[in-house]
Amino acid sequence: MTRPVPPLYRAAAVVLRPLLRAVMRREWRGAEHLPREGGFIAAGNHLTNLDALVFAHFLYDHGAAPRFLAKHTLFGVPLLGWALRQTEQIPVHRNTSAARESLEPAREALRRGLCVGIFPEGTFTRDPDLWPMTARPGVGRLALTTRVPVVPIALWGVQDVLARYGKVPHLVPRRTVRVQAGPPVPLDDLYDRTGDPQAQREATDRVMAAITGMLAEMRAEQPPARPYDIRRDGDPRAEELAARRARKQTRRTARARRRRSAPADGSPGSA
Repeated sequence: MTRPVPPLYRAAAVVLRPLLRAVMRREWRGAEHLPREGGFIAAGNHLTNLDALVFAHFLYDHGAAPRFLAKHTLFGVPLLGWALRQTEQIPVHRNTSAARESLEPAREALRRGLCVGIFPEGTFTRDPDLWPMTARPGVGRLALTTRVPVVPIALWGVQDVLARYGKVPHLVPRRTVRVQAGPPVPLDDLYDRTGDPQAQREATDRVMAAITGMLAEMRAEQPPARPYDIRRDGDPRAEELAARRARKQTRRTARARRRRSAPADGSPGSA
């Protein structure tokens, strides 16, 4: 592997690669589209918590250990944050004034000739049939400001090993996980509009269209006419979590009321 890899990254690969091979069958295609040298962006669809490991496995085996853009809050988690820093993952401050500035470490990684891995949707797709949804514009902004190749990568079958929002993997029988890389997305006609938000959105949409097209071939299905958009179509996961929090609060309130109304000596019917 010609690109530099931190020691902890190599150690994790020694442990995780055989484990992943043991629990899933692999069907990998398109590795010839991955640049053999120089920085590039690898952009994929997001299905489940297992995506990053599968994504990294595919890229690592083909000479490009990815540095992922990860939520900055993860870097504050004991042990996990240390591991993320030691493997040179990249913190991203989403939905804050620091969001744009947080792409600078990613640009630096690309200048060093590294692979930067991105799930442009920013979270698991909310599409009911697991098609890619509307993405955040960060990948387009990063692509236009660095002018490095953007390789689209489609993942499928990962959700059969670990369901969306799932915590317990399904290991028996072994499922087939498919990963396919495509040729870099043409963006050179947008390079003279680097600071234009519309150009950044166009670049992002092209990347997601390439991923969706490959996924449609893998699934032998037709994608929806337009991608799912949380702002337009709602976020069922957020609604589910809000309802869950409301139920917990209701139970806590009921318990507190019962404690307050219990007799002082704890005996039923004491005066």
